[in-house]
Order: sequence, then C-alpha cells, then structure tokens
Amino acid sequence: MVSAASSVTEKGIFLFSEFRGLSVKPLGYTECILEPLSLPESPGGVDAVESSPYVPCIFCKECYVLAEQNQLLKHMIIEHKLVIADVKLVADFRSYILYWKRRFAEQPVTDFCSVIRTNSKAPLEEQDNYFLLCDVLPEDRLLREQLQQKRLREILEQQQQERYDTSFHSMCMFCDQEFTGNRSVLLNHMAREHAFNIGLPDNIVNCYEFLAVLQGKLDNLQCLYCEKVFRDKNTLKDHMRKKQHRRINAKNKEYDKFYIINYLEFGKSWEEVQSEDDRELLDNLEEDWSDWEEHPVCAVCLFCEQQADTTEKLYLHMQKSHGFHFPKIKSEHGLNFYQQVKLVNFIRREIHHCRCYNCQEKFESKGGLISHMEETKHIAFLPARSTWDQPQYYFPTYENDILLCTLSDSEDAKAEDQSEEVPVVGEDISSLKALKQSSVLNQLLWKENKSQEKF
Repeated sequence: MVSAASSVTEKGIFLFSEFRGLSVKPLGYTECILEPLSLPESPGGVDAVESSPYVPCIFCKECYVLAEQNQLLKHMIIEHKLVIADVKLVADFRSYILYWKRRFAEQPVTDFCSVIRTNSKAPLEEQDNYFLLCDVLPEDRLLREQLQQKRLREILEQQQQERYDTSFHSMCMFCDQEFTGNRSVLLNHMAREHAFNIGLPDNIVNCYEFLAVLQGKLDNLQCLYCEKVFRDKNTLKDHMRKKQHRRINAKNKEYDKFYIINYLEFGKSWEEVQSEDDRELLDNLEEDWSDWEEHPVCAVCLFCEQQADTTEKLYLHMQKSHGFHFPKIKSEHGLNFYQQVKLVNFIRREIHHCRCYNCQEKFESKGGLISHMEETKHIAFLPARSTWDQPQYYFPTYENDILLCTLSDSEDAKAEDQSEEVPVVGEDISSLKALKQSSVLNQLLWKENKSQEKF
C-alpha cells in the first residue's frame, strides 16, 4: 500500500503538473522531474516599485498613496522607530524614500541614523531607541540637494514652456471674459481691471493648476484671503470688494508650489529667502554707513585751476591772488542767490573764451587774459548789470561746477527782503454799514455800470 505521505506527494505533483501543463506520472513510475518547478512570479522588483503610484515603507511591504505621506511617516515612527527630519523640505519625497529603502537593505540602519534613547532613566526594558535620519549625515544632505536641483530644473523647464506658450485658454474668474494666447494677458487683466494681483506672470509656474485651485475656492463660495465661506456668490463678491480681500493668503502653504521662488534655494521657503534678503540689505546699509569716509568736494577758482574744499578758502585765494573780492561784490551789489548764479556762469564763460568781461578784448591764451585783467584792474569790477544779469546764464558753463552749490543769499539781501514786507492791518468792522458805503468796491461797481450804459 501507498502511505499517506506518498498520497499527499502524488497529489502535489499532479497539481504542479496541471499548473505547468506537464504530463508527470506518480512516483511509482520510473519517469521523474529533472528540473525544479516554480510558480509564475508577479511583476515586481525595483523597477516596478519606482513606476508604482504608491510610496513604500522603508522597512516593510506597507505602501501608501503619495497624498497620504503623513500616514506613512506615522507608520514608520510607530512600527519602526524611524524619524525623518524636515520632511517638508524634501523636494521629491517618493524618490527620497526609495533611495533609503535600497540603502537600508544594504547596510544596518545604525550606519546612517543617530540613535535617540527615550526614557533613559527608566529600567532597560522600558527604554526605546528611535532612529533619526537628517541632513547632518553628508549622504542625506547630498541626496536632498540633488533632488532639489532636479526639481528646480523641471520647474524652470515648465516655467519656460508656459512663458512662451501661445495656446493658453482660460476665463476670468470675476467677469467671465475669455482669454486666449499667453497667460500674461489674463493675469494682467485681473490685476488691472479687478485689482486681483497674484504676482508677475514670470514668477508663476503651473499656471493652469493655480487658476483651477483659485476657481475651485470661489465656486465653493470661499474668500481667497480670509478663507471664510459665504452663503451665496453676491455676498462673497461684496465681502472681497469691501474688505479688499481680492488677493491670496500668503500664509497658505498650498500656494507655495506655484511660485518659482520656493524652488530656488535648498531647504528654504520664500519667506525665509525674502527675510534673509531684507536682513542682508539692512546689514549692508549699516556697514556702508559705519565705514563711510567723507571725501571733501573742492570748488575751482574762477580765474585759474586752484581748488579749495571750502568757499572761505576759495574766496580768500581769489582776493589775494587775483584781486577779486567775491563777498564784497555780492554785498555791494545786493546779489541774491540767482543773481550770483548768473554772475558766476557769466565769468566762467568769458574766461573760457579768453575774453575780458570789462573791455571785451580777446586773448590767445588764458594766462594772457588773466595778466591783462590783473594789470588793468578789470578783474575787480563788474560790467553793467544788463550784460550778465540775463536768463541764459541760469545754465551752468561747467556742469560739475561745485561753486554753484555753495552760493547763498547775502545778509543784506535777506534784511532788505524782510524790510520790504508790508504789514497787514485788519479793518475796523464795528460799523458794517459805514464800511460798505465807503468801500472801494462801490466805486468800481459805479464805473462798471457807467461803461455798460454807454454801450
């Protein structure tokens, strides 16, 4: 008789035979299986995992949809004691998990992670070891940077495509006007006509998805700024208009993926990048002011190349070297600021043309002119005011003439202006009837009526 074990074995062989399509006889026969049998394998391996829409656990076969990222993280903390630091700053979460799944299969987790012991003062059996995976590990930081660069390249390519895309087609969210061509036409329309500005078109990526998210909120009667929900469309419109809520909430992280700035720098959000830029600008301003060294600006003499860093020094030089006493001339002629400007420009022009501003004699060189003016004392006296007090001399002869910036009104001119002020005396209005009868307006009206009677 055949034993029970032999019977079971025969049944198993017949099952395998049927599955493989082979005609294998029972063990009693001389024919036997010369090659090992295997069941058909389901498609799998690394390639299958990478092409799957699910994200696997690093340690086990549990898988989660990418949108359930937090559930996966919770699972790995509870079941496997693994904590991943700064997950929100990982550019491609799925690729990150797949990479470490392969690495943990090759080496122990302790080769990569810091060990955190909890309840360290409790008995040994009550203590737990957690493993921290973070960018302190050079390999982890390099992986995060590579994923960031890859994502940045993809985003820049997408943005470049959208910038030059002429097949864009969408409707305005506020007036239902239809727009075709480039996305900038619609965005500029909403900013100009509806005061709804979501940023410059060149700063936005995935524009179709962005507009769909905003339109979905409005369809659900939700304010885009305060995100409150209203009972009907008209109430929502009035609210957004009166409260000036025609803008998006910058604190809503849902919008971050639509702005190119959030992809530019590894490990930083747009708020951090902007605050660093502002802080750096303020620091630079403080440094610039603290290191400031004032360089004196020098004015040039009217008659030679001599320079001085103060007007007092320059006036003293012109008086001693050339006999031209500018403060005395200004005081004697009562020159105000504008007259001084015209006089300086007049003298500059005459000297430039090598012409004496008193006798109008021309010379071959500037040196010959100055010698003549000093010998004849023509340098110390001004020609008639009508010669130089002309509108054309409002314009500087030399555009970088620092002397013009140092001029000021003379004290005599100021005193004269103050003395010319006429005091205003209030009328005595105790007798209004007498005041009306003696008013000069009566005489003017009488003359006006007489002239009209003639015509």
